[in-house]
Amino acid sequence: MTIQAGVGQPDNHHRYQAMRKFLESMDDTLPGKFEITKEGIVHDLRAPVGPHEMTALHLRKRLEKVMPEELVAHTGTPDVEAESEGIMRHPDVMVISMEDMDVPGSFDPRTLIAAIEVVSRSNPDNDWVGKVRDYPLLGIPIYVIFDPRTGEGAVLSNIHSTPSGPRYATRKEFVYGEDVTIAEWTISTENLPRYSKQ
Repeated sequence: MTIQAGVGQPDNHHRYQAMRKFLESMDDTLPGKFEITKEGIVHDLRAPVGPHEMTALHLRKRLEKVMPEELVAHTGTPDVEAESEGIMRHPDVMVISMEDMDVPGSFDPRTLIAAIEVVSRSNPDNDWVGKVRDYPLLGIPIYVIFDPRTGEGAVLSNIHSTPSGPRYATRKEFVYGEDVTIAEWTISTENLPRYSKQ
């Protein structure tokens, strides 16, 4: 669900700060995850479900086996935030150096090597549409999507300028069972969990 921000308001800074304060006031009072996008506040109503959380865990462990020790596949807080763009997102997995994690507040999205999302059953457009738009605006060089609904995914990279703003130029699709390369590291997608059909 997206809560529309006041479109056409002249002061984007104040609008963003108002949304940020609203999210802070909602902290731990409503289920799900809140993020701020160009369109307003996105509320992903999902309660963490087994396949979503297990996919993030598998990806973190598989990446950390092949990456250098100074890098981590982080699955916790904080968010990544670019106030100048009016965007605050929370990737399911963030490939980042330990040094770049040692900051107060939100991570600088430009320090991420990659952002990885496990598609939510309740709001797939947030991952397949909204974040495909927002992550290049934030300067995140690689965005990887894993979709437990379909057993497919995509690696997006090579940010380039377009009339609509920065966008990913390269999209490599994969199906579960294939190896996938994220930045310099290749991992297996064998036996990743899938959502059960309802």
